[in-house]
Amino acid sequence: MKRLPIPEDVTGDEIDKDVRQELLSLPKTLAEDVAKNLVMVAKLLDEDPERAYQYSRVALRLASRVAAVREAAGFASYAVAKYSEALAEFRAARRMTGNNDLWPVMADCERGMGRPERALAMAGEPEVQKLDRAGQVEMRLVAAGARRDMGQADAAVVTLQSPELASNSVQPWTARLRYAYADALLAVGREDEAREWFAKALEADQGGTTDASDRLAELDGVEFVDALDADEVADASEAVEVAKVAEVAEADDVAEEAADTAAAEATDDDAVDAADSTSSERGDAS
Repeated sequence: MKRLPIPEDVTGDEIDKDVRQELLSLPKTLAEDVAKNLVMVAKLLDEDPERAYQYSRVALRLASRVAAVREAAGFASYAVAKYSEALAEFRAARRMTGNNDLWPVMADCERGMGRPERALAMAGEPEVQKLDRAGQVEMRLVAAGARRDMGQADAAVVTLQSPELASNSVQPWTARLRYAYADALLAVGREDEAREWFAKALEADQGGTTDASDRLAELDGVEFVDALDADEVADASEAVEVAKVAEVAEADDVAEEAADTAAAEATDDDAVDAADSTSSERGDAS
């Protein structure tokens, strides 16, 4: 089996105590190896999901009968849009634990596989009632997404309306719920309300999990220029200034040349006049 490099500072002790408890069923050396790979999955899942997926496959080959490993493999597959694999891993983890916590993400996998109607059906199953409040909010988000996938934009707006949305208290899910509602409102042309809810999402988004600020700016017609673009704009402005200076210099040269020409012509005219005058005087003298 091909192993992946593990940094020296990764010991495996970083994993959650519940996961560590599950790994006690394995021989010590194997448990340590699996733990290290799971730590790498967690560390890389957001910044390098492809790499996290590779570590999850190693852990899966080492300990496929451990529920935490199947769950980690599921999330790693989900992060790289391998929804069929993710669903299979989540189902396996759920069979092992009997826990319904993965129900919303399983439904979202159905959406990812192009089966929003199945995701919507899952939102109406008894398992949803067994979820905690955070899980029920997550299920509501998935159901609203499924409605939009099916072209039911107005129904998506209604799906998101809930006590959690109306609450003024800020919970871990608040920013995402408000953001989803704002986006759903915008999809049905309710722009003023959408702006209000994007602002509310931004207010609750302490961790920067959404791009609510960008969406607000977009609605307000504000354009952001990144550092690279700013440099390009500066270069372009400098080029314009150089061109303007060149044009002015060229105009000055043309004007100076014209003045010289005019002066020369004036001198020639004076010379001609002087010659004519001299001739006239000679004629008079004769």
